[in-house]
Amino acid sequence: MKTKRLISALLAVCLTLALALPVSAAGNAASLDDAVQAVTALGILSGDGSGNLNLSAKVTRAEFVTMVVKAAPGGDGVGQAATSPYPDVPRSHWASGYVEAAVGRGLVTAFSDGTFRPDQEIKLAEAVSMVLALLGYEAGDFSGAFPTGQLAMYHRLKLSAGVTAAGASSPLTRQDAVYLFYNLLSAKTKEGVPYIQQLGHSLDASGKPDVVSLVNGQMEGPVVAQGYGWQSALGFTPAKVYRNGSPAALTGVQDYDVVYWNQSMSTLWAYGKKATGPIQALEPSGANPTSVTVAGRTYAIESSAAALALSDLGQYHLGDTVTLLLGRSGGVAAVEDVSVSAGERVGVVTAVESASYPDGSGGSYTAQAVTLLATDGQTYQYQTRGGYRKGSVVRAVVAGQGGEVTLRGLANASLTGTVNKEGTKLGQYAFAQGAEILDVSDDRGAAIYPARLAGLKLDSGKVKYYALNPQGEIETLILNDVTGDAYQYGIITRFEEEGTGMSRFCTYQYDVGGVSYTISGSTKFLASGGAVRILGEPANPEKLYALTAVKGGQVAGSQFIAGNQKYALSDGVVVYEYRDGRYYLSSLARAERGGDITGWYDKAGSEGGRVRILVVK
Repeated sequence: MKTKRLISALLAVCLTLALALPVSAAGNAASLDDAVQAVTALGILSGDGSGNLNLSAKVTRAEFVTMVVKAAPGGDGVGQAATSPYPDVPRSHWASGYVEAAVGRGLVTAFSDGTFRPDQEIKLAEAVSMVLALLGYEAGDFSGAFPTGQLAMYHRLKLSAGVTAAGASSPLTRQDAVYLFYNLLSAKTKEGVPYIQQLGHSLDASGKPDVVSLVNGQMEGPVVAQGYGWQSALGFTPAKVYRNGSPAALTGVQDYDVVYWNQSMSTLWAYGKKATGPIQALEPSGANPTSVTVAGRTYAIESSAAALALSDLGQYHLGDTVTLLLGRSGGVAAVEDVSVSAGERVGVVTAVESASYPDGSGGSYTAQAVTLLATDGQTYQYQTRGGYRKGSVVRAVVAGQGGEVTLRGLANASLTGTVNKEGTKLGQYAFAQGAEILDVSDDRGAAIYPARLAGLKLDSGKVKYYALNPQGEIETLILNDVTGDAYQYGIITRFEEEGTGMSRFCTYQYDVGGVSYTISGSTKFLASGGAVRILGEPANPEKLYALTAVKGGQVAGSQFIAGNQKYALSDGVVVYEYRDGRYYLSSLARAERGGDITGWYDKAGSEGGRVRILVVK
């Protein structure tokens, strides 16, 4: 008899634990940042006037019902209630429309005394019941007394991950609500479909809400910032502002920036990139253009306003010189005349050649053009009267309505110093916010960030050019082969040698990022196997330089660790898996799982080197 009572007691304890499962046992919770971004992007939760989400505050019934309705399909179009839903929720109550909508959708009911109690703290069991209703579950789907079945389903669907409220009567904080709704997005409905699909979105490959896609999908814009009228059109004052990917103040948004926003996230994104030059091509046609070529670069058209302006119905045509205002994806968000200058562009000339340009009347003309590798890492082609050679450091300024570009030569600068370990200063000069740094290696260049140079010593031979802003900070820096990031790297997959001495010929087959190349009868290369750095284009390289191998290491974060030595991984490290005598392009995730791994680096980390290739056996 005692044994039966003991078993019954243990079963009761197990049931209690199942209904009040602590966070640590409820599954791995997503990061709070990811959960907040997803839930606020959808407008389910909003901050106060300062953008503060007050995550530690308790949630009232009126607030939670509002969140539930906003989490439902079409829930963002609720207005004020037509009549007073309940005696304690008059029509004038701020949440009357949401309470009315929730009742109408069968998501919530009143108390037995006919009141709603909007200011009462929401309890976990009440909140779970509403969320399960969104998933299509009804009271008849649960056995036992309320809320036993509901809480069991709550844990089974992993809605509990990250929620700290442990018991059925525990009040929810706003952070608990964030996690509850975030988990709802990936939970399956009663019909077995991820709930997020009902909102017109999807999960990523790992089965989690695709936060980037969510934010993109809920982002409004683009709008061109001009004067002060554009701010009033937003309808709110953003608490967070980013310009060109960096935090900024609202006052830092400049005229002709392209602006996007999400009101529920209280966030605004501004982009100030422009391109100026003659229109050289419109594809697929001027009647319905989807892309435009200006200054030798082709840009996708991302807004209907820009498409109209560039079509045969608009004001800009082939041969006209325009300034393209570029949006967050690098596409054309708007088009302005050349008076809205793209400003000066600094870079290195990589080619001088003749090029054909449209004359705007159906014909074309030929002019000398330079290809400029600019400090933003992009290449541009400008027509010019000449006088510049490959390798020249120049400043390009658009001049005149004809699209002519004035190129002004810039003398090599003399700058010596060590970049501090934080990557924020070079010698006595701080790096400006958004500083553009170009590291040039032969005809190729890589746009890098200041932190990439942390700890490196630079001298006049490594610095080709620099410029300071009015605050005395480095805003533009052109380097001469400091990091090696501009080169391409690959792995030799086959090597054959014939003859000796002066009659020695070699055949190479090598893979660069999954693309195979073959060179036969070569006499000029030195590498015979392993990973290589490629000078020139992979299809016809000038040289192949062997990298240095480190065997028997493991990947940990952004490092390759072999013995007591740590080697930094390149941001673009390429991973191959070697099996059955062949190399297969793989991923960093594969290397992180371990195995017999060899890392190949170009030079010492103290000199800017990185592990460029990983081979897993």
